[in-house]
Amino acid sequence: MEICGINEVEIVNCRTERKKNMKVISKQRNSKMCIICGMDNPIGLKAQFYNMEDESVMTIFKYKEEHQSFPQRVHGGLIATMLDELGLRALWAKKSEDIFGVTLSMEVKYRKPVPYDETIIGKGLVKKETSKFIVIDTELFDKKGNLLANAEVKYIKLDVNKISKEVDPHEEMCYLIDDDIKEINFKNE
Repeated sequence: MEICGINEVEIVNCRTERKKNMKVISKQRNSKMCIICGMDNPIGLKAQFYNMEDESVMTIFKYKEEHQSFPQRVHGGLIATMLDELGLRALWAKKSEDIFGVTLSMEVKYRKPVPYDETIIGKGLVKKETSKFIVIDTELFDKKGNLLANAEVKYIKLDVNKISKEVDPHEEMCYLIDDDIKEINFKNE
Protein backbone atom coordinates (compact mmCIF):
# COMPACT_ATOMS: atom_id res chain seq x y z
CA MET A 1 0.00 0.00 0.00
CA GLU A 2 1.31 3.43 -0.91
CA ILE A 3 0.53 6.43 1.27
CA CYS A 4 1.88 9.91 0.62
CA GLY A 5 4.17 8.37 -2.00
CA ILE A 6 5.72 5.95 0.52
CA ASN A 7 5.68 2.20 -0.16
CA GLU A 8 7.62 0.74 2.76
CA VAL A 9 8.55 2.00 6.19
CA GLU A 10 11.37 0.68 8.28
CA ILE A 11 13.03 2.55 11.11
CA VAL A 12 16.46 1.48 12.31
CA ASN A 13 17.78 2.39 15.76
CA CYS A 14 14.72 4.39 16.83
CA ARG A 15 15.70 5.65 20.28
CA THR A 16 12.17 6.10 21.65
CA GLU A 17 10.96 2.56 21.08
CA ARG A 18 13.11 -0.45 20.22
CA LYS A 19 10.29 -2.75 19.26
CA LYS A 20 9.59 -4.68 16.10
CA ASN A 21 6.21 -4.49 14.44
CA MET A 22 4.47 -1.91 16.62
CA LYS A 23 0.77 -2.31 15.89
CA VAL A 24 -1.55 0.39 14.66
CA ILE A 25 -4.67 0.40 16.85
CA SER A 26 -6.68 2.94 14.85
CA LYS A 27 -6.39 5.90 12.55
CA GLN A 28 -7.14 9.56 13.26
CA ARG A 29 -9.19 11.89 11.10
CA ASN A 30 -7.80 14.53 8.75
CA SER A 31 -9.04 18.09 8.36
CA LYS A 32 -9.90 20.13 5.31
CA MET A 33 -7.27 22.91 5.32
CA CYS A 34 -4.63 22.30 8.01
CA ILE A 35 -1.10 22.72 6.57
CA ILE A 36 -0.15 19.37 8.14
CA CYS A 37 -3.21 17.14 7.71
CA GLY A 38 -5.58 19.11 5.47
CA MET A 39 -6.71 17.02 2.54
CA ASP A 40 -7.99 20.08 0.62
CA ASN A 41 -4.86 22.18 1.17
CA PRO A 42 -2.92 22.28 -2.14
CA ILE A 43 0.46 22.87 -0.44
CA GLY A 44 -0.23 20.83 2.70
CA LEU A 45 1.48 17.60 3.74
CA LYS A 46 -1.77 15.58 3.89
CA ALA A 47 -0.12 13.56 6.68
CA GLN A 48 -1.97 10.56 8.08
CA PHE A 49 -1.82 9.82 11.83
CA TYR A 50 -1.96 6.42 13.52
CA ASN A 51 -2.80 5.55 17.12
CA MET A 52 -0.22 3.00 18.21
CA GLU A 53 -0.31 0.16 20.73
CA ASP A 54 1.93 2.07 23.17
CA GLU A 55 -0.58 5.00 23.25
CA SER A 56 1.67 7.10 21.02
CA VAL A 57 0.76 8.60 17.67
CA MET A 58 2.85 8.10 14.54
CA THR A 59 2.87 9.53 11.04
CA ILE A 60 4.70 8.65 7.84
CA PHE A 61 5.02 11.51 5.35
CA LYS A 62 7.21 13.48 2.96
CA TYR A 63 7.84 17.20 2.91
CA LYS A 64 7.69 18.72 -0.57
CA GLU A 65 10.08 21.04 -2.37
CA GLU A 66 7.59 23.87 -1.64
CA HIS A 67 8.40 23.42 2.06
CA GLN A 68 12.08 24.32 1.76
CA SER A 69 13.98 27.12 3.40
CA PHE A 70 17.08 26.50 1.33
CA PRO A 71 17.57 23.90 -1.42
CA GLN A 72 17.49 20.34 -0.04
CA ARG A 73 16.33 21.49 3.43
CA VAL A 74 12.88 21.86 4.98
CA HIS A 75 12.08 25.19 6.65
CA GLY A 76 12.49 25.01 10.44
CA GLY A 77 9.05 26.53 10.96
CA LEU A 78 7.42 23.64 9.10
CA ILE A 79 9.48 21.14 11.09
CA ALA A 80 8.22 22.79 14.30
CA THR A 81 4.67 22.80 12.92
CA MET A 82 4.74 19.01 12.48
CA LEU A 83 6.20 18.55 15.98
CA ASP A 84 3.39 20.74 17.33
CA GLU A 85 0.73 18.75 15.42
CA LEU A 86 2.09 15.51 16.85
CA GLY A 87 1.56 16.99 20.31
CA LEU A 88 -2.23 17.30 20.27
CA ARG A 89 -2.56 14.14 18.22
CA ALA A 90 -0.61 12.25 20.91
CA LEU A 91 -3.30 13.30 23.37
CA TRP A 92 -5.94 12.07 20.93
CA ALA A 93 -4.11 8.73 20.70
CA LYS A 94 -4.24 8.36 24.46
CA LYS A 95 -7.72 9.80 25.10
CA SER A 96 -10.18 10.98 22.43
CA GLU A 97 -10.42 13.22 19.38
CA ASP A 98 -13.03 15.23 21.30
CA ILE A 99 -10.35 16.83 23.50
CA PHE A 100 -8.85 20.07 22.20
CA GLY A 101 -6.17 22.45 23.34
CA VAL A 102 -3.70 25.07 22.23
CA THR A 103 0.07 25.25 22.48
CA LEU A 104 1.44 27.12 25.49
CA SER A 105 5.09 26.56 24.69
CA MET A 106 7.36 24.37 22.64
CA GLU A 107 11.09 23.77 22.92
CA VAL A 108 12.42 22.47 19.60
CA LYS A 109 15.83 20.93 19.04
CA TYR A 110 16.98 20.68 15.43
CA ARG A 111 19.42 17.76 15.30
CA LYS A 112 20.08 17.30 11.57
CA PRO A 113 18.88 18.88 8.33
CA VAL A 114 15.44 17.58 7.36
CA PRO A 115 15.26 16.74 3.65
CA TYR A 116 12.22 17.07 1.41
CA ASP A 117 11.03 14.30 -0.94
CA GLU A 118 12.22 11.67 1.54
CA THR A 119 10.27 9.53 3.99
CA ILE A 120 9.99 11.08 7.46
CA ILE A 121 8.50 9.32 10.49
CA GLY A 122 6.98 11.33 13.32
CA LYS A 123 6.10 10.18 16.80
CA GLY A 124 4.37 11.84 19.73
CA LEU A 125 3.88 10.47 23.24
CA VAL A 126 2.19 12.08 26.24
CA LYS A 127 4.76 12.52 29.00
CA LYS A 128 2.58 14.17 31.65
CA GLU A 129 -1.08 15.13 31.92
CA THR A 130 -3.18 16.99 34.48
CA SER A 131 -6.82 18.01 34.28
CA LYS A 132 -5.77 21.24 32.52
CA PHE A 133 -2.32 20.74 30.99
CA ILE A 134 -0.45 18.22 28.84
CA VAL A 135 3.28 17.77 28.17
CA ILE A 136 4.20 15.75 25.08
CA ASP A 137 7.49 14.56 23.61
CA THR A 138 7.51 14.65 19.81
CA GLU A 139 10.18 13.46 17.39
CA LEU A 140 10.97 13.29 13.67
CA PHE A 141 13.19 10.56 12.20
CA ASP A 142 14.48 9.69 8.76
CA LYS A 143 13.71 6.19 7.46
CA LYS A 144 17.04 4.91 8.84
CA GLY A 145 16.02 5.92 12.36
CA ASN A 146 18.23 9.00 12.70
CA LEU A 147 16.69 11.62 14.96
CA LEU A 148 16.25 14.81 12.92
CA ALA A 149 14.33 17.03 15.36
CA ASN A 150 12.43 16.74 18.61
CA ALA A 151 10.37 18.93 20.91
CA GLU A 152 8.74 19.10 24.28
CA VAL A 153 5.33 20.61 23.68
CA LYS A 154 3.08 22.01 26.43
CA TYR A 155 -0.64 22.40 25.80
CA ILE A 156 -3.55 23.79 27.74
CA LYS A 157 -6.83 21.93 27.28
CA LEU A 158 -9.61 24.18 26.00
CA ASP A 159 -13.16 23.75 24.83
CA VAL A 160 -13.24 23.91 21.04
CA ASN A 161 -15.64 26.91 21.18
CA LYS A 162 -13.01 28.90 23.09
CA ILE A 163 -10.48 28.15 20.36
CA SER A 164 -12.69 29.08 17.41
CA LYS A 165 -16.30 30.18 17.58
CA GLU A 166 -18.92 28.67 15.31
CA VAL A 167 -16.68 25.87 14.06
CA ASP A 168 -17.91 22.30 14.22
CA PRO A 169 -14.78 20.17 14.75
CA HIS A 170 -16.54 17.13 13.27
CA GLU A 171 -17.24 19.07 10.10
CA GLU A 172 -13.65 20.37 9.88
CA MET A 173 -12.03 17.01 10.79
CA CYS A 174 -14.19 15.23 8.22
CA TYR A 175 -11.81 12.86 6.45
CA LEU A 176 -11.07 9.33 7.63
CA ILE A 177 -8.96 7.72 4.95
CA ASP A 178 -8.75 3.95 4.99
CA ASP A 179 -5.44 2.34 4.16
CA ASP A 180 -3.74 -0.99 4.78
CA ILE A 181 -1.21 0.19 7.39
CA LYS A 182 -1.52 -2.25 10.30
CA GLU A 183 1.90 -1.81 11.87
CA ILE A 184 5.00 0.33 11.67
CA ASN A 185 8.17 -1.73 11.77
CA PHE A 186 11.16 -0.97 13.95
CA LYS A 187 14.43 -2.86 13.69
CA ASN A 188 16.56 -3.60 16.72
CA GLU A 189 20.27 -3.55 16.17
